[in-house]
Amino acid sequence: MRVVKVATCNLDQWAMDFEGNLQRIKRSIQQAKDQGAAIRVGPELEITGYGCEDHFLEPDTTLHAWECLREILLSDLTHGIVCDIGMPVEQKGVRYNCRVYCHDSHILLIRPKLYMANDGNYRELRWFSAWKHHHELENYHLPGIIGAAISQTMVPFGDGYLQFFDTTLATETCEELFTPFPPHITLALNGVEIFANGSGSHHQLRKLNTRMELFRSATHKAGGVYIYSNQQGCDGGRLYYDGCASVVVNGDVVAQGTQFSLHDVEVLTACVDLDSVVSYRGALSSFREQASHQPYIPSVKVDITLCQSSDTLRIFPSLPIKVKYHGPEEEISLGPACWLWDYLRRSGASGYLLPLSGGADSSCVAAIVGSMCQLVIKAIENGDSQVQADAVRIGHYQKGELPKCPKEFANKIFHTVYMGSENSSEDTRSRAERLAKQIGASHLDIKIDSVVSVLIYLFKCATGRTPQYKVDGGTTAENIALQNIQARIRMVIAFMLASLMPWVHRKQGFFLVLGSANVDEGLRGYLTKYDSSSADINPIGGISKQDLRKFLDWGSVNLGFSTLAEIVAAPPTAELEPIRSNYSQLDEVDMGMTYEELSMYGRLRKIFMCGPVSMFEHLCQHWHGKLTPAEVAVKVKHFFHYYSLNRHKMTTLTPSYHAENYSPEDNRFDLRQFLYNTWWPWQFRRIDEIVKCSEQGGPTQIDSIGLTDAEAASAHATGLGVPAADSGNTNA
Repeated sequence: MRVVKVATCNLDQWAMDFEGNLQRIKRSIQQAKDQGAAIRVGPELEITGYGCEDHFLEPDTTLHAWECLREILLSDLTHGIVCDIGMPVEQKGVRYNCRVYCHDSHILLIRPKLYMANDGNYRELRWFSAWKHHHELENYHLPGIIGAAISQTMVPFGDGYLQFFDTTLATETCEELFTPFPPHITLALNGVEIFANGSGSHHQLRKLNTRMELFRSATHKAGGVYIYSNQQGCDGGRLYYDGCASVVVNGDVVAQGTQFSLHDVEVLTACVDLDSVVSYRGALSSFREQASHQPYIPSVKVDITLCQSSDTLRIFPSLPIKVKYHGPEEEISLGPACWLWDYLRRSGASGYLLPLSGGADSSCVAAIVGSMCQLVIKAIENGDSQVQADAVRIGHYQKGELPKCPKEFANKIFHTVYMGSENSSEDTRSRAERLAKQIGASHLDIKIDSVVSVLIYLFKCATGRTPQYKVDGGTTAENIALQNIQARIRMVIAFMLASLMPWVHRKQGFFLVLGSANVDEGLRGYLTKYDSSSADINPIGGISKQDLRKFLDWGSVNLGFSTLAEIVAAPPTAELEPIRSNYSQLDEVDMGMTYEELSMYGRLRKIFMCGPVSMFEHLCQHWHGKLTPAEVAVKVKHFFHYYSLNRHKMTTLTPSYHAENYSPEDNRFDLRQFLYNTWWPWQFRRIDEIVKCSEQGGPTQIDSIGLTDAEAASAHATGLGVPAADSGNTNA
């Protein structure tokens, strides 16, 4: 039995933090060695951090990466272990995203990435080129700072693999696994037994199973050992890299790391039986036939043995485990919480300040911060010295004091403020106060009416006119202006408090202001530009209202914040207009659509790439039998009118945690214009023509009771094949 012990890791790297990144890499290698591993795999671009973006265009970035690698090679860290390290490398004036294999202070192979991630959140082709000379190796002249240090001037560079005395090892980097024809297929048919995938994969709700199934499928189809490593944490941007380092053998998961964690370094090892790979492949006739005529892939010979002797019967292969998946509500409680902790500890801030309205969205943000405090205390109790040191520094603990419990810690680093007006209700004020108390936050309750009155008086002095709310006879323009005054004042007050509250408490530092607009409101533009949605960061800006409602229910029980149950039961309202006996302001009435409809529009627009006409056609099928084509047309036109009318608001959207693929975030993800002809004359006219044509065939039979066929089919939708059904399933 050929048994080899392999190690992989989750690393909380930070873009451009060469000092910190290097220390975390060193710790991971040392831990892998201490556990007896022969191979250690690290995340993609781990030396620089994956999210350096345009910093990759700076020669300094590549230079510093080599300087860090030199420090690793000059130590004894790589002695007796093969280390797969990710970093940028330039060859012949072209920059590549590379894996650098090292052993005994010697570089064995530099393997550039073959296929780049260049959609959604990824722009790799902006900074790197793909290696196009497949199945070819050439010589790479090492930089002087490396060559002189390790007495090596040349190293093989290109698409090849490592051939040891007793096994073979090759790379498949992140995006390459997701391609239609991934490299591991050809490599397996060339006899490669171990595949190392150093990745930079971000969290998205409900999508871990997709990644895990790819690992299992890769080795189930062609056999082999798959070692996956990933970053874990916020490396300086909107993404949270969700770890889940894993080892898979012939379709069996034998090791899985955490998906969400506050640990900077997590190393896991597994013993794998390479003879099981050989027997698995040998039993597949089709595999043998295809392998017998595969194109040759060059290899680099390495004269060492990686396997351990199993003659003593003391070393056995690791056993299969059950894959751990979190439900979406738990993902919301953990992913954004870990992202907030990284942002807080790395920003130099002393805490967070949240305008807490007592409504669903700001309460979700408060609950996530509460979850963060629970995670911090749990990590301290489990002996994480880095989390403890960060918590002591941020919380300004003195004389050896340590955080004792989540509520006590929250009181030091989390501050909420209810900014009520004459339009606010006692219900929301009470819910905000009780939720803040349950979490432990330091809470303020202030009135903004005096400031609103001063601004209205200023306007009256300047113009001689006094605006009125619509319920009091005012115009739409007056009504919107009066609502926006309140909203924008809250933003100004929030930032003033964030700057001065540490001073009030005689502490150093500043607070970061948290926003609380959800992804659906951003899509519709149902927010005031530069209102309390404008903040430093927003942990729920990429999460749908439907998911947030479910999270409130879940959090009321699992986080221990019982007030959340009351909040989710209350109808969503902005409380910006006066309450009358015959009128109460409600979000869905204001928007002219439900949050469920808005989520569906968002998925059709972004995930299924629908314009107005194709969205109309798919929704006609989705609502067939419930709505007439003419009624569907009204809904689609209404959405696209207000979506395009408010698109300019996306240019100032607060940086948000990315959790949904239909995010309208303008700066990095959803790249579209912000000045539209909001009446879409060509597209809307085409919709009208289709409606007219459909009516010539007679009226549509309407049944308002029960689900339509497409709505019922949504529960079974697992892919992106039928937009009319898939768009209604948040799990698809």
